[in-house]
Amino acid sequence: MKILVVGSGGREHAIAWRLAQDKEGHELYCAPGNAGTAAVATNVAIAADDIEGIAAWATVNHPDLVVVGPEAPLVKGLVDALQGIGVTAFGPVAAGARMEGSKRFAKEVMDAAGVPTGKAEVFTDAAAAKAALLSFGLPVVIKADGLAAGKGVIVAETTADAEAAIDDMLVGNKFGAAGAEVLIEEFLHGEECSILALVDGENAVLLPSSQDHKRVFDGDKGPNTGGMGAYSPAPVVTADKLPEIKEKIILPVVRELKKRGITYRGVLYAGLMVNDANSNPHGPLAKSGSTVNVVEFNARFGDPETEAVLPRLGGSFATALLHAATGRLKDEDVVVKDEAAATVIVASGGYPGSYEKGKAITGLSEAAETGAIVFHCGTKTADGNILTSGGRVLSVTGMGATLREAVDKAYAGVGKIAFDKMFYRKDIAHRAFDRG
Repeated sequence: MKILVVGSGGREHAIAWRLAQDKEGHELYCAPGNAGTAAVATNVAIAADDIEGIAAWATVNHPDLVVVGPEAPLVKGLVDALQGIGVTAFGPVAAGARMEGSKRFAKEVMDAAGVPTGKAEVFTDAAAAKAALLSFGLPVVIKADGLAAGKGVIVAETTADAEAAIDDMLVGNKFGAAGAEVLIEEFLHGEECSILALVDGENAVLLPSSQDHKRVFDGDKGPNTGGMGAYSPAPVVTADKLPEIKEKIILPVVRELKKRGITYRGVLYAGLMVNDANSNPHGPLAKSGSTVNVVEFNARFGDPETEAVLPRLGGSFATALLHAATGRLKDEDVVVKDEAAATVIVASGGYPGSYEKGKAITGLSEAAETGAIVFHCGTKTADGNILTSGGRVLSVTGMGATLREAVDKAYAGVGKIAFDKMFYRKDIAHRAFDRG
């Protein structure tokens, strides 16, 4: 198949890389791609959120499938535009992408579908929002309604912090239109994990479980990031929980969206909080009373979860995506290898705050020789050199018969890589190992 992957991060490199593993052999393109995707696909100089540019390219080049990576073009209606010119696209239409683009909308859908989640209230007035804090207790979660580049969620440990977050969003306009509405949410206790499900509008097939590491430093310290690493499978998601997740969380959302006239096709990513005797023996259950609650939904593959999950998939990845995009998804479309995977993010000094770009990267070939898979997150090529161009620079994935082997292989690869002021967490998968 001729396939265009839209995006420029580690997620998109992982998608293109996994498509390149298919035995059928595909003609792959990435828009705009990065220095890593250039090794497995032809990069096309069109920004991921340039809806008209991508549609124009598709009109001329007639791809069999377009796979949309990031959330922004989904929310802006890229899939709608492609469908309008007769091009098959993997990803939800803009109305479905509101599951990520509007946290208020997602809560409304969850409540209507009976999906277990924490209680929440929506506010546009700062004084009213502050007055409601008492009923939520501490800690409490303050969320901007719209897309805020992963920075619109504040877990406040004190009332002062919660009030400051409310003021930032509703008074200071910190996130612009994305923060015009604010959700105050119940804090969910337990252990977080991610479930990515392929959805074809009616049916869903769960991909292997994963868990990412959002805090920037070892021991889950420091500010939240886009993700500093991930691993799959996540032991917190025991086999008995998978049917519950599919039947009580994923499918009810798909059906509720269908009731609203939205045929959801693509990835439905459930960020979950598991609260049981192993994950959190002392914390209270959410108001829902369920041991598995939804923290949030995303409308696309997660990053860095994708870099840990996709290497575990066998079979034809393109067929699975095509069947989801065209309403023909079957359980057998998803083949899972009996291996574990772990991903370590290599980042620029200063991330998630300000950082320098343009640092020369060495050791990429040596890292690959260890058996690790190196995905590019924020890189560019200049004068034959590969340089840093983002806060998260590389995503190094190891595979193994056990999670310990996978983690060790990932770190062996990381150990070969160098650039000025690079850093990474050294405790990826610590929660899994702490379980014993």
